[in-house]
Order: sequence, then structure tokens, then C-alpha cells
Amino acid sequence: MESLDGNNNLGAELHEKSGNEEYSLVQKEITEETNDHKKHSKSDKSPNHVEKEKKTHKHRGSRSDQDSNNKTTKGSSNDKKVKLDAKVKRTENGSASVKALKEEEEEINIFAPITDYREIRRSTKVKRDKHNHKGSTEKESTANATKDKKQDTERKRKSLSKDCDEVKNKKVKKEVDVDDKKSLKEKKAEEEANKWKWWEEGKLSDGQKWSTLEHNGPLFPPEYEPLPSNVPFLYDGEPVKLSLATEEVATFYAKMLDHEYTTKEIFQNNFFTDWREVMTESERRLIKKLSKCDFSSIHKYFVEKAEEKKNMTKEEKQVLKDEANKLTEHYGYCLLDGHKEKIGNFRVEPPGLFRGRGEHPKMGKLKKRVQPEDVIINCSQDAKIPDPPVGHRWKRVQHDNSVTWLASWVENIHAHIKYIMLNPSSKLKGEKDWQKYETARKLKLSVDSIRSEYRKAWTAREMKQRQRGVALYFIDKLALRAGNEKDDDTADTVGCCSLRVEHITLHRRLDDQEYVVEFDFLGKDSIRYYNKVPVEKQVFKNLKLFMESKNPEDDLFDRISTIYLNKKLNEAMPGLTAKVFRTFNASTTLQEQLKKLTTDDMTVEEKILAYNRANRAVAILCNHQRAAPKTFEKSMQLLQEKVRSIFFYCVPCQKTDLFFSSSSVRLVEKKEKTLKRLLEQLKKLQLQETDREENKVIALGTSKLNYLDPRISVAWCKKNNVPVEKIYNKTHRAKFAWAIDMTDENFQF
Repeated sequence: MESLDGNNNLGAELHEKSGNEEYSLVQKEITEETNDHKKHSKSDKSPNHVEKEKKTHKHRGSRSDQDSNNKTTKGSSNDKKVKLDAKVKRTENGSASVKALKEEEEEINIFAPITDYREIRRSTKVKRDKHNHKGSTEKESTANATKDKKQDTERKRKSLSKDCDEVKNKKVKKEVDVDDKKSLKEKKAEEEANKWKWWEEGKLSDGQKWSTLEHNGPLFPPEYEPLPSNVPFLYDGEPVKLSLATEEVATFYAKMLDHEYTTKEIFQNNFFTDWREVMTESERRLIKKLSKCDFSSIHKYFVEKAEEKKNMTKEEKQVLKDEANKLTEHYGYCLLDGHKEKIGNFRVEPPGLFRGRGEHPKMGKLKKRVQPEDVIINCSQDAKIPDPPVGHRWKRVQHDNSVTWLASWVENIHAHIKYIMLNPSSKLKGEKDWQKYETARKLKLSVDSIRSEYRKAWTAREMKQRQRGVALYFIDKLALRAGNEKDDDTADTVGCCSLRVEHITLHRRLDDQEYVVEFDFLGKDSIRYYNKVPVEKQVFKNLKLFMESKNPEDDLFDRISTIYLNKKLNEAMPGLTAKVFRTFNASTTLQEQLKKLTTDDMTVEEKILAYNRANRAVAILCNHQRAAPKTFEKSMQLLQEKVRSIFFYCVPCQKTDLFFSSSSVRLVEKKEKTLKRLLEQLKKLQLQETDREENKVIALGTSKLNYLDPRISVAWCKKNNVPVEKIYNKTHRAKFAWAIDMTDENFQF
């Protein structure tokens, strides 16, 4: 009976652990079974039953038989307990239904009377044969067992309570997270609703950019931290203790040891020259050759530091992120005419070594640390002047509302002025973009007369007029940059007006075309411009005339300059420059290509491919090239693997060898749906593959952000039901918010 009572306690414990229906049913079954056992026990303990038991015992045989039967009874009782325990556990785990457990229970109950009978007979025999003190011992052991079970039950109850608390806490945390997400969405929606639509407001007077401007100044880089004592700089194999300023410049070079820049002689010479200027007198006497300097230990130290940063825990990274967000919140925003606007580059560039593009003659020179004493602050008269770093002061504070910058300083490499400006999504930047594209739109009203005028100049008696006419022809037809005069200590990049004789080759006939000009020069950012262009006969004759009696390094257009060219353009149309011509041709090309490449029956993916091809035509016109991305081959390989996997899944879906039945019809319909979905995915992947391959070395973003009127793209999206998000990412949409809001599908450039 002890085992059955234990089972009853276990059932009660399980019922306490969970309130679900299955536990309740199991407990009910166990309780009913226990009651049955108790009834059997009471009836079996009557005198008649005992007498009957004795007779049965005599009839059945010897004492050994009885012991054997007692063992069987024990085993049967234990087996039953194990089964009941297993039943309860399986119900708890949800792996067996209540119906199945009931069937098992019925099977166990078949043997219950026999088991109980043998158990009673055994206990009666024990009571008759054994001493009274043994009975009391059994009571004590039973009481101890009951106590242990109660303690075990209490322990399990507490454990379950703890688990329940943890589950509740998780639920609460999840609810909090959901609330946070909701509040974040609500906050974003509120920000969107409160977004400043400056384009709906009236413009300020000419020349005035803002009424009020307040900000916290630029953020300066942290001061230099000395290297640990166990990271030495070696000269000629011997460790040398460097002064703080000298050591800092040494770290700039050490960080770049694995870069190809440090292998270039001009980089090494410029660095060593500037480094020696920072050294103390004693350091200059000692360190005379860069070849004897060993920066390897310093380089290793910074590589390890970078690796440590990469392997930071999620929590550590979050701490850094939170600190960066605090700085951005303080320095990254300003108040412009009472509205909060984002600042673009609020950080002052840290000191380092100048790299430059291509074979820049100044690569390797030291970019010195900018101090607050070098910085001019610009804000409104009544605004709070930003506080300079402790122990410093500003160079000057001014209140000029005719400019759009917040702070400025002169960098030491080229003596150029650097500015802290507002973000591209700001009002000041948006107004500037809008005005730029409006000026380009106006050009279409004057372009025919301007083209007619520069064609007449081809036959003018004055050489200067002829050169102006040919230069404008190149800017118009080829979208060349005007080109500025360069100093000798700058990169050898050229534009139209700065072309040299060596940059062009004339071909009377080439590839079945007449009057071909072959261009080959380095343009902006040292990107090569190579093109073979057929030109009009009079242009070809003039070029031949311009090249007469000149050396290869002489200027092709030696009578004109960019300033002169833009002056003449401004006379033809106010605000017209060579750059406006470039913007006009780029936007016109995009609009024409979109009309040509887009049809109504295209899918969204096909329309996006058509847009990118139109954008590509503009990028080629403007010579917006790039090196193939380092991850290009890998990304293409992954894309091709996806295509092959789709092919693999399409094959079984195309099989139709099924016998006709209602189930086979359903299977065919299911396969058709799956096949249709797979083929759509396959088409999308193939379009992506084509798009990536075509734009491998073409930079679409430059023209999209700087030369293409965004209203053309927005109108095309609305007309063709293409989400604007497919063309412009989040940052671009913020930059062109004015165009997205004001443009309808009927806009024409």
C-alpha cells in the first residue's frame, strides 16, 4: 500500500506542477485506482478471507513456493509503479495522449486484484510470524519514507515555482521589448510626422542662408596615448626611446607597414622628411636613415589591438556604441532656424600620413593635428558660442549667414580650407541641390542657341574663339569636366581645358569611322579616361591646327582657361557653368534611356534592371568607373550556386507521370504552384546576376547622387509602380526627401 500512496502523492505533486487537463486526468485515474486497492485491502482482511487464504496456501504447496510468489508479487507491484511513473512523465512531456494512457491503465488493472491478494497474504504471514518490535520498525521506516517524499515534493514544488518565476520574468521582459519596439516605431512615426518640410516654406532673401544657427562646435580626436614600455622602436637593431611627438608620427607609419604605400619611394621620402622635423635634436643626430628603422614591434602591437577590438563581447561593443551615440547626440546636431538638423562631418580629421590617389607627389607627408586655435566658428549673433576644449580657445568666432558652414580651418598639406557642413539631408544642402537641377532644367531652353554659337566659333578668325568652340563641343558631347589649372606638386589629373597634346591622337579613319579622336588621360581621382570618338570634320581640322608646332607636353587649348570658359557660358545663360552642362546631359540621358528601356509588361525586377542600365549609360558618359569589388567573385559564385539549387528543385516539380485521381490532381496543382514560385525566384536571381556583371567596374552611385535630377527617378517609380526604396536607400531618401514629396508621375526634366 505504501507504493500506491506514493503514487498518489506523485500524482498530487504533478497536479500542483501544472494546471493543464492531462495532469488532472492522470491524477484522477491514479486516485481511483488507489481507492480500489483500499477497498480490496479491507475486504481481504476479514476472518473468512484469512481462513480462505490459509487453505489456499496449504493447497498451493511449500514455503518455498510462497516465497517465490512473494517475489513475484513484489516485482509485479514495482513494475506497476514504474509504469505509472513512466505514464506520468510521458504525459508531462506531452509525448503520449490521455487516451493511450487510459488503455495502459486498464491493462495494469487486470492484474491488480491478484497483486493485492498476494501482497495482503504476505503481510498477514509476516504479522503472524514476526515479533511486535519489528512491526514498529516498519512503521518508523514508512514514516521516514513518507517524510522523505514530502521533502522531495516540497523541493520539486519550490523548483517549479522558481521556474515559473523565470518564465514570468521572461514574459515580462518580452512584453517590455515589444513595448520598446512599439515605442520606437511610434517615435519614428512621430519624427516623420514632425519632419521639417522646408520646401513648402518661402525662401529667404537673396544671399541669406539662415536666420538662426546654433551648434556645439566640432569634435576633436583624442590625445595620443604612449606605447607600452614592452613595445620598442628599433634603430639599427637597438631599442630607442622616442619623444612623445616623434613616437606618435612613428605609429602612423607602423600602422601602414602592410600597405603598398610604404613600399613607394616617394611615400617613404616624404614621411622621413616630415618625421625628422618633429624629432628632437638628439633624435635627428641618431636617426638618419629610414632603412635602419624597425617598426615591426609597433605594427604587431596595433594588429593585436585591432584583433582584440574585433573579438570584443557583445556587451563591450554595446558600451562603445552607447558612448559614440552620446557624442553624436551632442556634436552631431545643430539648430537651424529653430529646427534640429543633422551635421555631416562633425569630427575633426585626426593626424596621420597623407595618401592621395594615384601617384600623388605629396603622399606620405604628415597631416598635422588640428588644434582649436586653428578653427573658426560660425553661428548666429544671439546663439550660445560653443565651448572649446579645456585649456584652448577658438581662432575666431563669426556670424555670417551668407555661408552654410559651421566651422572651418586650413589643412597643412595643400593649404585648402576644410569645413564642417550640414548633412546632405539638411535644408541647406537640399536647397542647393534643388537649385542646381533647376538651373540644369533651364538649360534646355537655351541649349540650341548655345550649340549654334559654339559651332560658328569653329570657323572664327581668332584662334581663341576656335579653341573655345571646340572645348565646349567636348564638354557638351562627351560630358568632360572643364578642368582647372594645377600646381606642380599636385596629382597629374586633367580636364577639358587642361588637356595636353600627348593626351589625344587623331585618326583620319579608324574602325570604319572617319575623323576619330582617341583620348587617353587621367581624370578626377586619377581615374583613366580612354575613349575613341568620331567627331565632326571641322572639329578634327581644328584639333590638327591646335597641335601644330607643339611638343607632347604642351597644352592643347593654350589660349583659354576654365575661368574664361565659364564666363562665356554665364553670358549665354545666367548661372551656366561647365558642370551645369554635365548635369544637363546626364539627366537628359537618364530620362531618354528610361523611356527607351521600360515597358508596361515588365516585372518590378525587370524594371529595376532597366533603370540600372539607364543609370549605367550615364555613368559611362561621365566616366564614373571603379575597380571591381574585392568580394565580387565570391558574391557571384554564391549567386550562381543559388541559381543551380533552384534548377535542382525545379526538376521534380516538372514530373507529371501520375495516375488520375483526386489526390493526384491536388498534387499536380501543388507542384504547379511550387514550380511557378521557383521559376520566379530563378528569374530574379538571373536578373541580379546580369546586373552585377554589367556594373562590375561602373560606379552608378556617383551620377545618381550628384548629376541625375532625383525627380526623374521618383516620377519613373510612381509611373511604373516601382517602390522608391528599390532605387534609393534610406540615406538617399533622406537626401532627396524634397523630390520624393513634391514630384508626381508626370514630371519631365
